[in-house]
This record gives sequence, structure tokens and C-alpha cells, in this order.
Amino acid sequence: MLIAGNWKMFDGPDPPELAARVAGIAGVDVIVAPPYTRLVACVEAGLTTYAQNVHWEPQGAYTGEVSPAMLRALGVRGSLVGHSERRQYFGETDAGVARRAHAALAAGLDVIACVGETQEERDAGDMETVLRIQVDAVRDACGPHDRLVLAYEPVWAIGTGRTATPEMAEEAHAFVKSLLDRPVLYGGSVKPDNAAELLAQPSVDGALVGGASLDVDSFAAICEAAAAVRP
Repeated sequence: MLIAGNWKMFDGPDPPELAARVAGIAGVDVIVAPPYTRLVACVEAGLTTYAQNVHWEPQGAYTGEVSPAMLRALGVRGSLVGHSERRQYFGETDAGVARRAHAALAAGLDVIACVGETQEERDAGDMETVLRIQVDAVRDACGPHDRLVLAYEPVWAIGTGRTATPEMAEEAHAFVKSLLDRPVLYGGSVKPDNAAELLAQPSVDGALVGGASLDVDSFAAICEAAAAVRP
């Protein structure tokens, strides 16, 4: 079971405090994805640390971007790619997400590639079409790479307080796995009070946690729920 905390553009909790709190939770791989300014502190605290994004080129005139090699030099283990906020606010495309994922894997980083539909797409009955397009782009670029994990994050549940039902999450995860046989995390308003039910679904391999990862106790409670579901 894998639990990843995406701190987004927040400072997040104290890295040594968080590291000490989750250190004794057996059977769960814990990852944090802080802002770039907090990467070193998280690495030094002993946390498995991912960036929130990564570029596909090793270097060059790409203002505001960071290369896989730069992340590895800091001791960063992996990166998110294709988060819904990157797609929505910064115009990232399926092709660009696939390039980022491929470059990161080729450079030795682990990758969590995010996919998911909007409320409008779900209401129109297009969930599977959207997921197929997004997953196929990653699959065609990376294949079933052993350092690749997917995250299903229904856009309508990101930061809204709304959460997919366990049945909805299971349906989407099973479909994603039918396209690319890799672990799939659920992301979308995961909290201590709903984590166990979501994580108990057979096709849910962990969680990508947003707001609840900013509080040590809340994030630790989700990790403990994961450990209890699949000890």
C-alpha cells in the first residue's frame, strides 16, 4: 500500500516531526511531494520525497522548470506528473505529461502519473473515454514500467470536499488497470474518516492525499488506515 502526500503550494508540516510520526507504520510506503523549496528538508528528514512536477529535458532554456537530473542530485526519489491542477491551470497536455513521465523514468526517478475526468465529462458519460486517452498516452510512452504508478483523481473531487464513493473509485481503478497493469492510487478529498473504506477496495492500491497531508495527525491516520486494511 502506498500513501503519497501532495503538499501543493503550502509549506506543509515539519519534516522531522512527520518522519518520526510515520516511521513506525508497517506495511505502508509513505511519500511526500512538497514544493521545491521544501524538497531538501524532506530528504534530510529521511522522508521518501517526490517533486510535484519534472521537465523532460536534462537542461536548457526552460525557465521555471526542473530536470530529472537536478532532482536526483537533491536526493529526490520521484515526481508526480499530470496532476489535474497542472492540466487545468497550466495547460499541460496528455502528450506533455507522457514526455515528462518517460524522461523521469529514463533518468531513474519513480513516477506517479495522474489521470481523471471532470464533472462535465462524467455527467456526459465520457469517463472511460477520457481515462483511456490519458492512460494510453502514458502507456505508449512508458509501457508497464516497474517504477510507474498511476493515480486516479476525479477532478470534481479535488479540493472540493466531494469524494467518489468506494464503488465509483473501484470501477474507475479497475478500468484504468485494464488499460495499464500498474498500481493505481485514489486521489480526491481523502481524509481519515473515509480512507479505510476507499482503501479496502480491491483495485485501490493506495492514496494520493492533498489537504489532509498538511496535518501530521491526519496524514498519519490515513497511513494507519492503510496499514490496517492490508496488514
